[in-house]
This record gives sequence, C-alpha cells and structure tokens, in this order.
Amino acid sequence: MDHFELRNGELYAEDVPLARIAAEVGTPVYVYSRATLERHARVFREALEGLGRVHLAFAVKANPNLAVLRVLARAEYGADIVSGGEMARALAAGMAADDIVFSGVGKTPAELAQGLDAGVGQFNLEHEEEGHVLSALAHARGQRASATLRVNPDVDAGTHEKISTGKADNKFGVPIDQAPAMYARLAALPGLRMRGVACHIGSQLSSVAPLEAAYARIGKLIADLRAAGHAVDRADLGGGLGVRYRPGEVVPWPADLGEMVARVTSGWNVELMFEPGRVIAGNAGVLLTRVIWVKPGVTHPYVIVDAAMNDLARPALYGAYHHFEAVHPSGERMTAHIAGPVCETGDTFAMNREIDRVGSGDLAIFRTAGAYGATMASTYNSRSLVPEVMVDGDRFAVVADRIGADTIMNAERVPEWLAD
Repeated sequence: MDHFELRNGELYAEDVPLARIAAEVGTPVYVYSRATLERHARVFREALEGLGRVHLAFAVKANPNLAVLRVLARAEYGADIVSGGEMARALAAGMAADDIVFSGVGKTPAELAQGLDAGVGQFNLEHEEEGHVLSALAHARGQRASATLRVNPDVDAGTHEKISTGKADNKFGVPIDQAPAMYARLAALPGLRMRGVACHIGSQLSSVAPLEAAYARIGKLIADLRAAGHAVDRADLGGGLGVRYRPGEVVPWPADLGEMVARVTSGWNVELMFEPGRVIAGNAGVLLTRVIWVKPGVTHPYVIVDAAMNDLARPALYGAYHHFEAVHPSGERMTAHIAGPVCETGDTFAMNREIDRVGSGDLAIFRTAGAYGATMASTYNSRSLVPEVMVDGDRFAVVADRIGADTIMNAERVPEWLAD
C-alpha cells in the first residue's frame, strides 16, 4: 500500500494534490510520502518478529535523501552504507554509528579509517586483503573492528543481470568454498573481531526461493566455522526483496521472507541482520512530470515529458518498467511511446504502452520511483539536478533543491592558459 491515490479525479500524495506541488516547485520533481515510508518500515519489522535478535539497516544507496533517512532513523533503522559519503549522510540523519553496516566491494583505506573513527558497528569484508588493511588500521588505533566475511554462495537471484550479486562470476564477496580457511586467517589478526558471515545475492527478487538456497549454504558455513572453533554470533542476510512495478505483478511480501527465514535459520543462534532498501522506499515515491508535446509517430505518438533519463535512469539502464499515470485522468486511454527531451534514443521510458490519454501541459507521474531514482540522477545535457519533496499529511517541504545549470557551471574553472 502507498499513499498516492485518486480523489475526485485528481492524484494526491497523502492529503496534498500533486498539482499543487507542480505549481509551487515545478517539474520534474520527486515526491515522497512520509506515511508510506513509515508504514513500509513497520511492516518489514513486524514480518521478522519472532526471529529473536534482529538488526535492521536501511540500504542508503536506495535513497540517501537526509529527510528519508531521518524518517527511518526515527523508525529505529540503522544504515547499510557503501561509501564514506553515505556514512556522513547516515550520521547526519541521526542514525547511530554502532547501527551502521559498512558494505561495498571497493572501500578505500581512507574510508575504512573514516569508519573506525566514527565507530561503525560492522564492516562487511569483501576479500582478504581488505581485512589485513582494516586490521592494521584498527590495531594502530588500539581498536578491534567488528567484521563479517561476505561470501558469494553462487546462487542465481533470478533478477536482471546488472543487479545480480550472488553468482560465481559477480564481483562481490569471496567464493563460499574458500571462506572457512580465509575466516580462520582473518580471525587471527590482532585488529579484527570476526563476528560471522554476510551475503547478498541481488536486488528486486521476485521470489524468496533463491534467498532460501543461499541461506541454506550460509547455515552450513556457520556450522563448519563453529566446528573449527570459531565464534559466530552474526549472520548478515542482506536485502533484495522486490516491489511491484507493474499493476498485478506478483512479488513476495515481507511476511513471506519472515516465514522462510524462521524456518531456515532455526537453531543458528545468531543475530540476524537485514538491509532492506527498495522494499522500504520504492513505492514511497513518484516522479512528477509534465507533458511538453504529444508528437505524431509512425505507429503511435510520442508523449514527450520534461523528465528524462538523467532524472530517472532505470529504464535506460535496465529496461525497467515504471507505471505512468495522468494526475487528472479523463478515463480515456491511448497507446503511445513515452520519452524525455535528452538527446539519446535511450531516453525512452516506454514503447507501445497503453496509458491515460494526455496532452501538452498535462501532469503525470512515474510510480515506484522512491528507490534508485533521484540518487542516480545526473546533469547530462546540462540539465538541472531534479529536486525532491516530502509530504507529511496536508503539508509538504522541499527536501532537496533543484540545482540549476548555472550553479553547476559555477563550480567549473577555465585555466588561465585558456582564458584568452
């Protein structure tokens, strides 16, 4: 459930007409619903009740907006981060350092040091050399860094190849058959406190079956590590649960995940850690846009909107689907292509799609844009960075400004030897 609904023929975000936001802020603009974020955070937590010790950390990469993070911090979520910049955002939003999980395959020594100095609660090690560097940095500070070893269980998540992370040829984690020996070597280092293992097999999963297969392998690994005399008190099970992008699309509910995890992890006796992202934020946001032209085409017209691939990259990157709806639907339908103004053929949101009939000047939304939307935006074609708005009941606030081309250009310099 989300809080973007039709009322008397007009789309609202909670109790705010989307047309009001367009009039006051302009388009394109991302709009987030605080109530939806809170509901999704609560439903996910409730689905895992009964599992014993559970730690929840929001995957900041999904939506790093400070207001979004503040909502989730108040919902008692920590942060799953993959960079020093995401760490700074999580801390600024009020998330406790001890509740931060530092993931990522390319953490630099400077970022590892930044995490140690901030008091990050867990480092997910991606390879053995990273563990040696972290150990040396921690030992020099008189610390022992809590860490897990991220393993690659060689399980196909059944998702798009560009967001699959758990197959043998993906760049993430270490091969699971190498994990026991590597864990033993890392556990002997003076600056590390090895706590357990971590895995994450991909994003936008349409079934919990691949997760179950991966977790079964993790359970065997935990048993093997304990049999070798190692302490294991944490199992980081990652995230990846999918959301509904298409009307009628079937995706697993958090309750499905909870039931499976309860069954598979019975007897593990560890703190279970989860890093949901898309499932919390995806349907909590829309991209509000305005139709510029309806351009005749050979087979169907092109609906040219003022949002573009630089604002919402997923369709161009992955061929991803985002449902398109008029803010003031007439009830009439049309078949059209939907595209943006960027000078790329790939700046196309949909082809041959049946949609609400729209004309020049009409407002529309792309749904399920609260995750991997604004955070992936760019200034390609010297376009402005898209602003972000959060709605709370009958009020709203701009939570990220539109950053115009002039502001971006002012950060550039022409060297004196080109000045003439």
